[in-house]
Amino acid sequence: MSSASPTAVRHFLDIDRFDKATLRQILDMAVTIKKDIPAYRSLFAGRALAMIFEKPSTRTRVSFEVGMRQLGGDVVVLKPDDMQLGRGETIGDTARVLSRYVDVVMVRTMGEERVHELAKHASVPIINGLTDQSHPCQIMADLMTYEEHRGSIEGRVVAWSGDINNVAVSWVHAAVRLGFEIRLACPDAYGPPPGLLEWAAKEGTGRVVVVSSPAEAVAGADCVITDAWVSMHNTDVDERSAVLAGYQVNEELMSLAHPEALFMHCLPAHRGEEVTDGVIDGRHSVVWDEAENRLHAQKAILAWCLEANV
Repeated sequence: MSSASPTAVRHFLDIDRFDKATLRQILDMAVTIKKDIPAYRSLFAGRALAMIFEKPSTRTRVSFEVGMRQLGGDVVVLKPDDMQLGRGETIGDTARVLSRYVDVVMVRTMGEERVHELAKHASVPIINGLTDQSHPCQIMADLMTYEEHRGSIEGRVVAWSGDINNVAVSWVHAAVRLGFEIRLACPDAYGPPPGLLEWAAKEGTGRVVVVSSPAEAVAGADCVITDAWVSMHNTDVDERSAVLAGYQVNEELMSLAHPEALFMHCLPAHRGEEVTDGVIDGRHSVVWDEAENRLHAQKAILAWCLEANV
């Protein structure tokens, strides 16, 4: 277990907290590990990961658990009903106790303040596996996937169609830090959260453009991305579906992108809603590579947090 002071701990909380060099380091580590997994079978030997799930999960759960075990570590999975955290123990006390048992903690939860509170009191790294506000692990896998297929994403154009949810926010963070353009096509009712565009304009080299028309966003784009219209915390299902109906990524919309554009979706997909079968199963789609790369990107995030030698 780590005995480092909290100020020395390497947390992975959000992409906007990192500089370009650190993000590049993690992406390079992911590529290196993926190329030669047997060479790193003992990378996490003697290390343990605790995973806290306050939201359901398929890809985050499996990729973190398999990734940790493939590289020699152990895993403990915790859900609210399994923990005293679900019975009134404070987040701070939970962080202090887990820090005595494990080497790193991944949490998938609601508000980002819960992740930050864990990080404030933990003496081991905390990884943001998803909050309602951001999804940084997903975007690291997405960046890895794009660059596997098309080379550096720097200077490219990424188009988003739909509401500006947690995944879109993390894409904005990445655009600013890594120097590419992201065009956000969204209805006014589901636009960027307060402060995001101001932060983007002030902070980095990427370009963030907000438009109302998916066709305008997608025209000539190198990558087209969407996500489910209804997230786990949304209750206005019918209203959201009606407002977002014009933002579906279908074959007609994809035809406006660059001829070699990629299509991405973090999954799960609601086929026939935000994306058609023809797109998600079509020649532009890399969603299965994207899903696989959650495994490799998260190995690299763990390695960076644990300062493992890759």
